[in-house]
Amino acid sequence: MIFVIFLVAPSNIIFLREINIRHTFVFKTYMTRIQFSIFNFQFSILIALISLFPFLTAKAQVNPKDSIIATSLAGLSYTLQIPGGNLKNRFGLNSNAGLDFMYKTKHNLLIGIDGHFIFGGNLKEDSILKPISTADGNIIASDGSYADVRLYERGFSFAAKFGKLFPVFGPNKNCGIIFLAGAGFLQHKIRIEVTGNNVPQLNSDMKKGYDRLTNGFAINEFVGYFYLGNRRLINFFGGFDFMQAWTKNRRAINFDTMMHDGTNRLDVLSGIRFGWVIPFYKKVPNQYYYY
Repeated sequence: MIFVIFLVAPSNIIFLREINIRHTFVFKTYMTRIQFSIFNFQFSILIALISLFPFLTAKAQVNPKDSIIATSLAGLSYTLQIPGGNLKNRFGLNSNAGLDFMYKTKHNLLIGIDGHFIFGGNLKEDSILKPISTADGNIIASDGSYADVRLYERGFSFAAKFGKLFPVFGPNKNCGIIFLAGAGFLQHKIRIEVTGNNVPQLNSDMKKGYDRLTNGFAINEFVGYFYLGNRRLINFFGGFDFMQAWTKNRRAINFDTMMHDGTNRLDVLSGIRFGWVIPFYKKVPNQYYYY
């Protein structure tokens, strides 16, 4: 009987609730660390695969003007993206820049990997710092002045891709319409920058309670045009890029709401993508005839 009374006492209910919240926070923090460890492992594999790409180049001398060639391709690309799904409630228009690595076979099949950095300054979910702001929306710095706090969009993605090139509209059969599909990982967050780092409420640890760190599995589609020049000087691609990601907030708690956000999100990015490509193949030397 005494044991039952102890459990239902209000003070003990509060005590048990605090223990439960603390344990939940520790557990979610531990799970977040596991997820980052898995990501680091996947990223290491990505870097290792990138380092192998130049060795996939065919050793034989080839001429793209005369035949469909097999070659490794490395490129830089830029994408202007429009968010959709849950993501459009947090961010506006953003930019995406990164590296692309592909291997094209003699049958115009494409397989490759890419990694991209996401950045922007169009933030819609801009009330996250309201709990530490004054009535007029300012944040007081440690010296009593108004702090210069700025919010940005930051993120990245990487994926493994495969596809097919259909030769049309080009000087050789290595140019044409390409279709690519892939699967990988998407992460984004709100970057909080404090000029002078003079706001104790927004130190490196406290920022994590506001930044909405979100990530998850993603798929990607691309349709566009690929051009491989006869002389290896001009090589590029351009087209429409689409990404859908099933993500979650990975922070244990959002400080502005004092709650954990466990919403299953669908984040969508659609945009126009352009890139410059460097092919790695040995070109047939010019032939000279003497009489």
